[in-house]
Amino acid sequence: MTAIEQTPKAIYLKDYSVPNYLISKTELHVDIYDGYTLVTANLTLYKNPAANKVSQLTLHGTDLELVSIAIDGKALSSDTYEFGEETLIVKNTPSEFLLSCVTKIYPEKNTSLEGLYKSRTMYCTQCEAEGFRKITYYLDRPDVMSEFTTTVVSDKKFPVLLSNGNLIEKGQLDNNRHFATWHDPFKKPAYLFALVAGDLAHIEDKFTTCSNREVALKIYVEPKDLDKCDHAMTSLKNSMRWDEEVYGREYDLDIFMIVAVDDFNMGAMENKGLNIFNTSCVLAKPETTTDAGFQRVEGVVAHEYFHNWTGNRVTCRDWFQLSLKEGFTVYRDSEFSADMGSRTVKRVEDVSLLRTLQFAEDAGPMAHPIRPESYIEISNFYTMTIYEKGAEIVRMLANLLGKENFRKGTDLYFERHDGQAVTTEDFVAALADASGKDLTQFKRWYSQAGTPRLRVTDEYNEETQEYALHIKQSCPPTPECQQKLPFHIPIAMGLLGSAGDLPLYLKDAEPDFETDDNTHKVIELTQAEQTFVFSRVQEKPVPSLLRGFSAPVKLQYGYSREDLMLLMSRDSDGFNRWDASQQLALQVISDVIAAYQRGENINAVEIDSRLIQAFRNVLQDESLDQAMVAYMLTLPSEAYISELADMVDVEAIHYSRAAVRKKIAVELRNEFARIYSAYDHQQVYAATADAIAKRSLKNVALAYLMLLNDDDIVRACEQQYLTANNMTDVMAALTQLVNAESAFAQQLSGNALADFYEKWKDESLVVNQWLTVQATCSLSNTLARVKALEVHNAYDSKNPNKIRALISSFCNNNAINFHDKAGDGYKFLADKIIVLNAQNPQIASRLLTPLTKWKKYAPARQLLMKAQLERIMAEPDLSKDVFEVVSKSLV
Repeated sequence: MTAIEQTPKAIYLKDYSVPNYLISKTELHVDIYDGYTLVTANLTLYKNPAANKVSQLTLHGTDLELVSIAIDGKALSSDTYEFGEETLIVKNTPSEFLLSCVTKIYPEKNTSLEGLYKSRTMYCTQCEAEGFRKITYYLDRPDVMSEFTTTVVSDKKFPVLLSNGNLIEKGQLDNNRHFATWHDPFKKPAYLFALVAGDLAHIEDKFTTCSNREVALKIYVEPKDLDKCDHAMTSLKNSMRWDEEVYGREYDLDIFMIVAVDDFNMGAMENKGLNIFNTSCVLAKPETTTDAGFQRVEGVVAHEYFHNWTGNRVTCRDWFQLSLKEGFTVYRDSEFSADMGSRTVKRVEDVSLLRTLQFAEDAGPMAHPIRPESYIEISNFYTMTIYEKGAEIVRMLANLLGKENFRKGTDLYFERHDGQAVTTEDFVAALADASGKDLTQFKRWYSQAGTPRLRVTDEYNEETQEYALHIKQSCPPTPECQQKLPFHIPIAMGLLGSAGDLPLYLKDAEPDFETDDNTHKVIELTQAEQTFVFSRVQEKPVPSLLRGFSAPVKLQYGYSREDLMLLMSRDSDGFNRWDASQQLALQVISDVIAAYQRGENINAVEIDSRLIQAFRNVLQDESLDQAMVAYMLTLPSEAYISELADMVDVEAIHYSRAAVRKKIAVELRNEFARIYSAYDHQQVYAATADAIAKRSLKNVALAYLMLLNDDDIVRACEQQYLTANNMTDVMAALTQLVNAESAFAQQLSGNALADFYEKWKDESLVVNQWLTVQATCSLSNTLARVKALEVHNAYDSKNPNKIRALISSFCNNNAINFHDKAGDGYKFLADKIIVLNAQNPQIASRLLTPLTKWKKYAPARQLLMKAQLERIMAEPDLSKDVFEVVSKSLV
């Protein structure tokens, strides 16, 4: 198929209809042989009483060889069924019957990594969203839930045979083969099916639930990785206890299993009782894993476990409701991580990601509401909007309802819908019914795309001591809607005077809204324009708005630099202290960008001394968590500055930000040196919040010091690389050496890179870090280095983790080199996408993101980027995944 010959059809939410048939029982017999697999599916079907009367059954199927098909034991002749586009239509079907179907598939050739495929030494599955149809013909849609019994058969060279549910039988067969039969008593859609066959080792533990049931916990890995599982196991047990305590949700099977897989398109998959994880999300030990890696493992393990209730026991009616399970579960894992570490630090990390990537998505050609109205390929909608913005919508609901009512609402949701496939409307209705809160207007967040903008002005009357906040909301047009209705927006706020927080007395407030000593409130913006008046305000205040980032919006308020310094030092809200540091830095960087664009020598431009003083004050503030200090001292990223720009000036942003960093390093050299010298580099590693914070601040100090091109500092950096007892410090030092400009540092970095690879070449995840540190080097000629690494033994062009580490890292996280004016970076990416389009369409589609932003750049770059999109569009046999993104980008 070419884009010209046949345009893929969109699927619309408005066209949803219930399935004509349902499946009460699914019995699978999966016979794995070298080179092929035979799948026998026995499906007990019955007509859906809610459906219109029909006399045919339409099953989904892709890349299958049909060996045989029968109804109630009688083989069907070829004239009783026909093949459609990715379907099998069986004619004249009765009201109830047993369908028996045998298919032949080729997992070893399955490079899409959907359905059943082979990864290194094991067979495994990935069925969300529509991978099960690559295993057998089935009603592969989330609103068809069935009870599964699965028998896996293989050669004994794959001693571990796993599937969903509880193990009910295993045994030996002739010809050196064996089998295992698993039964899952809980009905589930096909996307939650899982199967693993491999030569795996495992660690085992147990968890006693709140009702005193004992659950076996097992994590399966390749034998070489057995020493990297303890952190994941601890995270799993912590997640299980947290979910009982915070949501009252108890685990329901006798066993919970995790399997680590190296070839995996996503992070992890919540298959009932048998979670399949990307190795990067489960394996961790200090020598091979950074602090960020440890935190990722904890968060992803929690996320997938929490899906047992928010996704499995209650699932989606259709894929338009994807955020129902993903948004709620991301919110839950975020709250879990906040409880395990620092709540403010976690919030800063989440919002940084949201404002950099999701806001950009909202402003791009693939913008969509968290409940989309249409899609061509559902895999393209596993997005920041569905996940991260979806979580922010749930967070707003939790803040509007309060802790007690939100818990009542979620309890009612689970009680009403356990064992059902439901919609976002069902979720909101449960919260509204339990709390008595009218959420009618709030539901616009589910149907309107885009990032709302709040324009805030104020006025203070010294005579009446009244302070008025005037707030206007708007939202830019997006592909699905040009004119937006007002959103229901919770704005957490406070007012700061010269000594700190002021008490808040909201004029005309409801009696239960106000307390005499309150310094923090949530005001609700529901109109296009609204004014909130506060009385008894004894001095002109500085407003602290969107505390804790209470809504996913862009705020426009005319903060002076003195205002921002006050917020940085006096605000009681930790998030807003950090945000004030970012806003102050943005203002200063903007000054330098303007100078760069005027043709001035930016290295000679004076940097506003108030930023230096504000950073010095942060370093001296002993009340701050050290991780917060590290974040407050870190300038806004190039990606975030680009997201804020109407037209991205790549060079101006890169060099101006670098100039400001250099000035900070020069002015605060002594303070950074003191922090670095005071750190005990030989202390025993711990992945605790406090230890992570100390390492973070120390490595921020090192990063600033390395900008000074001082040989003594470069030697200290090399020493950290050589002597560190953990991967966090090793990678921090290696990153600075690789990016340092001096000839001395580059010599040392070459030695370090060679040493690193020789030491870790057999550890795939560590090699990924080695690839990434080189792909993101900001020095010139990095594209040539990336191309050289493509033919290095370390790289595997079929492995998604390797592709992300090298190709995606370069194209997404190295703007100054990817956007080289000659356009070589654009052609390089297009070349990769064209190859991956046939090999792994999901990965190809996700790599497209940098090119989809072509309209944000100057005309010369626009032409070069658009030309590559058009080249991709002209390719024959374009996948639905790639076609959808490219076609929408070219509109």
